Amino acid sequence: MGDTATTSATARRGALGALIATSVSALVVNANTSAVSILIPAISEDTGTPTDTLQWAVTGYSLVGAAVIVTSGSLGDVFGRRKIFLGGLFLFIASCVLIALSQEGIGVIAGRCIQGAAGATILACGMSLLSASSTGKEQMRAVTLWGAASAVGAAAGPLVGGLLASTLGWQGLFWIDAVIAALCIPVTLIAVLESSDPTRPRSIDLAGTVLIAAILAPLIFALTNGSAWGWGSIQTLGCFAITIGATIGFVLVERSVKAPLLDLALLKNKVLVGATLSILLGSGTVNGIMFIVSLYFQNPATLDMDAFQAGLATLPVAAAAVVLAPLITPIVGRIGVRTTIAVGFVIMSVSFAALAFVTESWTYALFVLPLIGVAAGMSLQNGPCSSISTACVEPREVGAASGISNMARYVGAAVMTAIVASVYGSVSANRIADGASESAALADAFSWSSIAMGIWCVLGIALALLVARGITRKPTEFEYAAAAASTSHTLTPPEVVTAADARH
Repeated sequence: MGDTATTSATARRGALGALIATSVSALVVNANTSAVSILIPAISEDTGTPTDTLQWAVTGYSLVGAAVIVTSGSLGDVFGRRKIFLGGLFLFIASCVLIALSQEGIGVIAGRCIQGAAGATILACGMSLLSASSTGKEQMRAVTLWGAASAVGAAAGPLVGGLLASTLGWQGLFWIDAVIAALCIPVTLIAVLESSDPTRPRSIDLAGTVLIAAILAPLIFALTNGSAWGWGSIQTLGCFAITIGATIGFVLVERSVKAPLLDLALLKNKVLVGATLSILLGSGTVNGIMFIVSLYFQNPATLDMDAFQAGLATLPVAAAAVVLAPLITPIVGRIGVRTTIAVGFVIMSVSFAALAFVTESWTYALFVLPLIGVAAGMSLQNGPCSSISTACVEPREVGAASGISNMARYVGAAVMTAIVASVYGSVSANRIADGASESAALADAFSWSSIAMGIWCVLGIALALLVARGITRKPTEFEYAAAAASTSHTLTPPEVVTAADARH
């Protein structure tokens, strides 16, 4: 009886410790991620690095995250989720220190690339730890709290980052993030129980991880520099050729390894492909608009906000996403998955169409409604796509499907930010060269960037037709709760990571 009580108390302590450590770390990671775009102008001014170069602080983070998100989860399954989670925390702290101490833009970019690996590891292994530490209603409650922490972090990041940049300097965000992450380490060591998946093959697809980076890096280089190099130049075509070659290599590797990073057979599932591409488009457009909003709002020639004002200006966007989150499941129940996704992309398309009419005379008030529309549309399409991306496959394939969806978010963020940065920079430069004022040139650049993102959202409407056909089962309550709780990441359902996998 005493042993049973002790075991139960240990399990409860482990569940609470996992909830605290994973939720706090998820809050910090998401806050850090959403805050960086707001800090770009301040970092540019302080380090003397052009903003078009510093876009790599955003795209580099997403690029590395895309390569690492699945691998880090696999490492946790094989070697212990707590060990790898702790490794992610240590790496995150190191990256924060590197960025805060950097005197040049290259140091910031390098730190952010490291941070991409750390953030992906913390989120992937954190969710696995959380799922393994509880079951049933307790598990759903834990996931909801984790998602709420993630949402709060993403919403508060621009405001907190802007406040710190305007008071302590842009480095303040990274010092504070390092301290909070450091506090999660003793909690994890003392309270969180180790777990792993003994049934999983012990091989890790490191070649696939490297090839994902080899696919994305030259692609982003080409998208970023294509206008300056010339789209038919040797440099641009060479980057595209490397991407194609790496893609071929990736397919060959994935067909030959025991535990592939990406199960290519799943790409025959049209529902999964449609949901994944929808997630990619939604994530990409939101990251793209936040990047150019931070630049446009803080430019002296346009709205001339400081970092804190720019962060404050994003609050209506964050509020729209937070308010809609708990309403997504009832909306899906009333109008259906496909319609909800299509409506989300329609709202985003209309919102970007409105932003295409930006002129130099626009005040902040005119931006508010379209930006809220983008956030609302993102929430409507993301939640259902996240839940059906795992509901459209067999239970044994859920982990692989969620890995594909997670990777898509990072890929979308990296690629769209690169495209938007390229459009924004090239249009503004060309307009200024033609004799336009800086304010008029930047307004035109914002307009054309919005058109590019609007086109992506129109494609999303078409993709909605692929979604919800051939779903093998209805999404579980857990999957709906997970999708509604966090608009940033697809979560691994308990069919994949359960307490039965735990090794204490």
